[in-house]
Amino acid sequence: MELAAGVATLAVILVFLLIVVYLSVRIVNQYEKMVVFRLGRTNEQLVREPGLRFLVPIIDRPVKVDLREQFIEIPSQTTITKDNAPINVDFLIYWKINDPLRSVVNVVNFPGALQGIATTTLRAVIGDILLDEVLSKREQINEVLRVKLDEVTERWGGKVTTVEIREIIPPRDVQDAMNRQLSSERTRRAVITESEGTRQAAINVAEGQKQSEILKAEGERQAAILRAEGFSQALERIYRAASGVDQKTMALQYLEALKALGASPSTKYVIPVEFTRLLEPLSAFVDRGMQPDQPPAGPGPSRAAG
Repeated sequence: MELAAGVATLAVILVFLLIVVYLSVRIVNQYEKMVVFRLGRTNEQLVREPGLRFLVPIIDRPVKVDLREQFIEIPSQTTITKDNAPINVDFLIYWKINDPLRSVVNVVNFPGALQGIATTTLRAVIGDILLDEVLSKREQINEVLRVKLDEVTERWGGKVTTVEIREIIPPRDVQDAMNRQLSSERTRRAVITESEGTRQAAINVAEGQKQSEILKAEGERQAAILRAEGFSQALERIYRAASGVDQKTMALQYLEALKALGASPSTKYVIPVEFTRLLEPLSAFVDRGMQPDQPPAGPGPSRAAG
């Protein structure tokens, strides 16, 4: 009996020790911090860092806080713009905990509180902006929402890092007007592009014609220069050849020409004046040939001897 009682007592002690170990030993992950409430109270000294941590059983109550960046989705909200146009907006909020103590002590449910304040802040921000600005200034609206939400969540120990509007749905009549405006803008751009292409094509054609005329004129000028040089060289050659021809040769050439004229059936002939001058030596030569032979002149008459 005593042995059984001893075993039972040992078992109770072991169970008690296991319970104490279970209640006193905690493992805090790298992305967490642990806020310890000791007899219902806590402070900065009771915030535990990551690692193996020991608590006082029954007296200490731990609360782990996740420090990783998280997000919540705000469902589509109907808001009214400054010019009284109803639009539907949905967006995402990225946040994280900076102060674990305040996130546990100052707010019951940080994500729920953030979602509630986000819907009211959205209506306040959109209510001060015109519809056209809402559709065209999404980045500015994201920044305004982030700043306003961050101001509120700071007292809860949280930090709003990013706000991203996913979709803005304007009224049906506004969508139709936007589609018509977009179609008109595309038509205008197409007309401008076509006119620019036509203008550029006309410029290219005119430029090509201009270059063609320039090349043609340049070719004609070069041809005229070459013809002038050729004519000059021909005249120079003729002059050199004519300078080597004597009057007899010219006279024979004219006689050949007269022979050809005589064979022609024409009754009128034009004979240049130079022809008569060229024939003067020939006529003199002919006259000398027609005269009787005369003895050559001697040195002079001899005197009779006295």
